Amino acid sequence: MNPDGHTRNERRWAFLLLGATGTALAVLGALAVRGELAAPVAKQPPVAELKLPSALAPPDGGVQLPALAASAPGVRPQAQLAEWAAAHSMKLNVPKAALEAYGYAAAVTAAEQPACRITWTALAGIGQVESNHGRFNGAKLDASARPTTDIRGIPLDGRPGVKAIKDTDGGQLDGDTVWDRAMGPLQFIPTTWKDWGIDADTDGRTDPDDLDDAALSAARYLCASGGDLGTPEGWWRAVTTYNESRRYGQDVLDRADHYGRNSRKA
Repeated sequence: MNPDGHTRNERRWAFLLLGATGTALAVLGALAVRGELAAPVAKQPPVAELKLPSALAPPDGGVQLPALAASAPGVRPQAQLAEWAAAHSMKLNVPKAALEAYGYAAAVTAAEQPACRITWTALAGIGQVESNHGRFNGAKLDASARPTTDIRGIPLDGRPGVKAIKDTDGGQLDGDTVWDRAMGPLQFIPTTWKDWGIDADTDGRTDPDDLDDAALSAARYLCASGGDLGTPEGWWRAVTTYNESRRYGQDVLDRADHYGRNSRKA
């Protein structure tokens, strides 16, 4: 149990996502208690004022990923990690398709941006805190890394603790033609998805509801925000830019470190 009496699986903090220019887009603060993404929390202080620890991060990087090869057109490249993911899925309680998505995103980002040093465990920590790896509110993650039901956050309507963001996508992505909402297993908002979304599984769509796409998009966003995630300072900067909350960052760190350490167990 956590100090507030809620388990981690009961609590989901929505994003404070920043655009490419570094301008704050939204506080989506929400606690998912009893299956709801609806209860706003107070706006958190700026990152510079959070007094973040420096000795506890980054989390354990977990077992090594297998080498990737070029995939045939139309074939989901994340499936290369099927055997690796299957070996760890049950003991970590992370869906196999989610581990494939996180592992592929970390491997591709490591090849493209080796100085970033992002790990699959960091992405898995975020995925657990945001949506329990696409299993929020009874959803299941299918073999293509899509939740069986779309995951949407509360309307960003200016209620206490929540930034007011009027609809920016005509409801095409988030289904709301009045206000923007956070979307998918990693809870991107439409404007941030427009800047960072990528088709990671080569299915011809850039889809925030697809964890394959969301994981690689999040990895690139984290690297742009934090720089070197292999350092405590870079890791905390990245995660608290993703969500400007010390408590959120600690939850992600704890879960990511748990995944890393437990992945090494026989």
